[in-house]
Amino acid sequence: MKRRLKTLATATTLALLAGAAFADGHVNAAIKARQAQMQLYAFNIGQLGAMAKGEMDYDAAVASAAANNLLTLTKMDQSAMWPGGSDSMSVDGTRAKPDMWDNFPDVMAKGKALGDAAMAMQAAAGGGLDSLRGAMGALGGSCSSCHKPYREPES
Repeated sequence: MKRRLKTLATATTLALLAGAAFADGHVNAAIKARQAQMQLYAFNIGQLGAMAKGEMDYDAAVASAAANNLLTLTKMDQSAMWPGGSDSMSVDGTRAKPDMWDNFPDVMAKGKALGDAAMAMQAAAGGGLDSLRGAMGALGGSCSSCHKPYREPES
């Protein structure tokens, strides 16, 4: 009987440890996925911004492709990339502030604003440099509207 209880206790402990390891792995995978998505945003916005600033020659095809990529990214369901416990106070390697999860409706509204700005950029990007420049403010503003309150500064 004692042997069975000991075996049961050992099995339960191993199951709990495996569950915790799976949860940690899931959180880390979610963080990597959302950081990869942010890198794709940054790459495409960087191309558009470089054209708007005159750091890169305006190219309607490149601008349109970048804007299309942004719009596609905003349409992705990101919900699995933001599990509870994946904030900067809970794990290393992320700058997401914990209060983001307390204000998730606001975060979702800001995500919708990013989608709207990406849609406007898609319409503007291929229409000339002035058109692209006109859409940059809303696009950059939508990024900042979420990053300022919900992302830790770089250290």
